[in-house]
Parts: sequence; C-alpha cells; structure tokens
Amino acid sequence: MMSLQTKDFLRFDEISPDEIGSLIDLATGLKKDLKSGVSKPLLKNKTLAMIFQKPSTRTRVSFEVGMYQLGGSAVVLSSNDMQLSRGETIGDTARTLSGYVDYIMARVFDHEMVEDLAAAARVPVINGLSNSFHPCQTLADLMTIKERKKNLAGLKVAWIGDGNNVCNSLILGCAGTGMGISVATPEEFRPDPKVVEDSARITDVQLVTSPATAAKDADVVMTDTFSSIHNMDPSKIKRFLPKFQVNSALMGEAKPDAIFMHCLPAKRGQEVAASVIDGPQSAVWDEAENRLHTQKALLASLRGSP
Repeated sequence: MMSLQTKDFLRFDEISPDEIGSLIDLATGLKKDLKSGVSKPLLKNKTLAMIFQKPSTRTRVSFEVGMYQLGGSAVVLSSNDMQLSRGETIGDTARTLSGYVDYIMARVFDHEMVEDLAAAARVPVINGLSNSFHPCQTLADLMTIKERKKNLAGLKVAWIGDGNNVCNSLILGCAGTGMGISVATPEEFRPDPKVVEDSARITDVQLVTSPATAAKDADVVMTDTFSSIHNMDPSKIKRFLPKFQVNSALMGEAKPDAIFMHCLPAKRGQEVAASVIDGPQSAVWDEAENRLHTQKALLASLRGSP
C-alpha cells in the first residue's frame, strides 16, 4: 500500500502527480471491491475525529461510512459542542485529539484553522473544506473525469461561475494531472491569484469573463452554487445571473461528449438548469459517490505517514 509523502492533506498541491494517479487507482479498486462484496479492513481499529464548523451532507456521510467500510470508526464533533467554543486553543485541541484518534478531518471557515490543527497534531489532518480550498472534492472530481474520459492529461475543463474554494482546488488538480482549465467568472469573483500564478507555470490556465469562451470545446463543464456557506448575500447571485448559468445552450459550446459536473448542493434554475444537471451529460451522481471511494483511498494512504 502506497503511503503519501505528506503527513496532512490540506491543499491539493501537497501531493505529487504520481500520488494523484495512485490514489485514483486505489479508489477505483476499492469501488470495485465494494460493488462485488469484497471487504478490506485496511483501517481496522482506527478512528477518525471529524470537526464541523459548517453543515455537511456528503463530507460527513462519505467519511463516516468510509471509515466503517474499512474497519474503523468515526467521531462527529461540532465545534459548538467542543471546548473550542469556550476558548480552548486549536493547538491544545489538536494535541488532545492526537492522543485519542488516528486522523482528524476538519470542515471549517478559515483555512488557517486546518493549518494550525496540522501543525500541532501528531496524526494526519485532512481539510474537509475551508473557505480557501476543498481538496477532497477535487480528488473525487478527478476520479470521475478519468472514469468517463479514461485519461486526464490533455483534457480541457471549463469552470463557470464563482472562483471559490472548489475552483481553487480544481485549478491545482488540473496542474497536477496535465489538464487545461478555462475559468469564467465576473472580474471580482476570480480565483486565488497565487493559485492561478503557480498553476499557470505547469498547465494552461485561462481567466475569462465569457462563459461561452470558457466552455468552447471543453471536455468537462463544471460549476458550483453562487451562494456559499460563508457568503449568503443575495445581491451576489444577481451578479451571476443569467450570464453564468450552465444551461443547454452553454453545454452546446462544449464538445458533443462533454460531461457536466457539480460538487453539490445545487440550486436548479440558478447556477445550473435542471435540463443539464438531470440530463444525459451529467456525471454529478457518480461524482458525489466517488467522494466515498477517494476518501477511503486517502485515509488508507495517510495511515503510514509519520
């Protein structure tokens, strides 16, 4: 079993191209095993602590079920129920949990929190989502694209909408796999400039304001909700509609065999038309399922970290 060189998984560029390929291959194997009824208790007697500052469906269920399927267990911790809410430091929390569990996963607002957790913890820390990055989602996205397209290198991804945490991680994922990416956003909602700068040294990264330009000849068209957990301002949505909605006309700019992806939750009629997300080009439900398989692969590969 491959062990990742990194102790933690906080940003997607912490893993190498070879490690990305190995994780996807392992996740694909674990998916086949599950569907054929083969059980592999790779994490027997291991425990994952899951810290949530934000609501969660896919992250919580996929990690909790994944630990169970690999023979381990998970403990759900709301930050409001922990001593963090009474002023205990992140470092002290990390040191305490390191004596109880084998992994810590945190779904938080500020990215600095997962960095502080990782710095103090003796066990691997996984970023289950921060305002800056969502690397676990990107790992599932890459697995899904490879399932549908067989290879990753040379493909074109179009991102339409908000240059948010998911977009930042996707750009890093494209850089790690040889995919090009064209990001269409309003000027004021572009992705992290440092992420763009670093990734553009490795692969083709285009920033545009025209969704049609981004989607032209794309193999994959992706979007996310316009109203994120940390920014529910209704005026923000008006900045995106109707121009940045992924609809049938926009999908028509992509290649005929292009697939549509969305990390969910989705708002039909806002960032995506129902005819697209529920249509034949949608890979959304495979994408959601693959969170389970890629996170199992990630947990199994982090177990050998120092």
